[in-house]
Amino acid sequence: MSRAGRTGGRSGRAAATAADAAPRQAYITRAIPPYSVLGDADLEILEQNADTILEEIGIDIKDDQESIDIFVAAGAKADGVRVRFPRGMLREIVQNNAPKIFTQHARNPANSVQIGGKATVLVPAYGSPFVYSRETGRRYATIEDFRNFVKLAYMADSLHHSGGTICEPVDLPVNKRHYDMVYSHIKYSDKAFMGSVTHPQRAEDSVSMAKIVFGEDFVEENCVMVNLINANSPLTFDATMLGALKVYARHNQATMISPFIVAGAMSPVTVAAVAAQSLAEGLVGMALAQLVRPGAPVIYGNFVSSMSMQSGAPTFGTPEASLILNCGAALARRLGVPFRSAGGFTGSKVSDAQAAYEAANTLQQGLLAGVNFMLHTAGWLEGGLAMGYEKFVMDCDQAAMMAVYAKGVDMSANGQAMDALREVGPGQHFLGCSHTQANFKSAFYRSTVADNNSYEQWVEDGKLDAEQRAERLYKQLLADYQPPELDPEIDARLVAFMETAKASFPDSNIS
Repeated sequence: MSRAGRTGGRSGRAAATAADAAPRQAYITRAIPPYSVLGDADLEILEQNADTILEEIGIDIKDDQESIDIFVAAGAKADGVRVRFPRGMLREIVQNNAPKIFTQHARNPANSVQIGGKATVLVPAYGSPFVYSRETGRRYATIEDFRNFVKLAYMADSLHHSGGTICEPVDLPVNKRHYDMVYSHIKYSDKAFMGSVTHPQRAEDSVSMAKIVFGEDFVEENCVMVNLINANSPLTFDATMLGALKVYARHNQATMISPFIVAGAMSPVTVAAVAAQSLAEGLVGMALAQLVRPGAPVIYGNFVSSMSMQSGAPTFGTPEASLILNCGAALARRLGVPFRSAGGFTGSKVSDAQAAYEAANTLQQGLLAGVNFMLHTAGWLEGGLAMGYEKFVMDCDQAAMMAVYAKGVDMSANGQAMDALREVGPGQHFLGCSHTQANFKSAFYRSTVADNNSYEQWVEDGKLDAEQRAERLYKQLLADYQPPELDPEIDARLVAFMETAKASFPDSNIS
């Protein structure tokens, strides 16, 4: 039968899959316990090593006397930009003040997410200056690309968050593009989103835009943004990051303190050393947030990769990085704060086998470690330099599989299926039994990208590889996109705020 004469085919199967899908969950609630590669005694050694780093070596805080003064007032000692902390000081501040679990509110309450505890929130990749697709190849990202990825994230049931700087829209001035990025998250999605951190004023602008959407009092009392604060590893913070941190903390918005470590370059090469250094750096940022506003939500983050000793380039999906993120997750649980790490990481330039296995390694390790906020879940290519269209939907497929795995084993009567075994008995098949008929639509995960048909059917469908199938999928999703409702008055106020702000200072392409 010709394709025109058939009622099934890939489009029909996709429609059936969508119709049978379970209702979307706002975030993953893990029914499986986290796995730790280290026991309590070894984790305590890492904590002691982090305290030794803070006490004996110290942290440099550059061009930010206010933050140095805040720490000194709390009991630290400063020698110029070098700040040293009494053993246990920062841990005590964090444990006594930071919430273990908090809610990030979305403008659609059904999409609000829990951060911490048994929750895992999956978030798009962040920060790429380039985008890649089969159709156009590698090129600089634009605001249109940014909007496209916000739309794709909004339509992806397996992603729980709209993200932040999904890609850098280089067609807009550096000092003004944050307005358009935050607005795009609000306009084209109703999931939770991240604010700008590239300058303290841009953080203030993000808060102001959030207040237009949620109301001033609500923002001051509730978390509506998570914001990425990177340390300048090794053992350094700068005024840009800490300035943005203080803005968000003062407004009760969440800061995600993430040392950015390429092991061998920004840290020693060993897993234990990276874990201790990362914890020391993370404690500094989390404690500062609590000193600025006790109870301000924080997330402890790890971004760690190893390094090719041949080329010097970062590598991804490696066992060392998996061990480090596992240690970080265990240390965060002992500290009593949510944890950010993992993602669909790869050094590959295209959505090939390398991209698939490197991403799968890190995504799955993050779930097993108990990661709460998984930034970079979808789209990451080329060590983060590029955001991939095809890779984005392929990673979303992996994310959906993770959600199924996180549910664990169904031990109900239906899950045990003893009635099916009694009905069928030895030597017969289970295809027609009542239990199979009642469960077949939801029994197994159905991939949106993989082809599991016969060779003949694959040939008839065009002999498409995974990247080609992903290309069709993302293009169809963008064609089908329908925006969420946004109050026209709020929309008009946002646009007016941006236009007035942009007109008040000249364009600049200097960060």
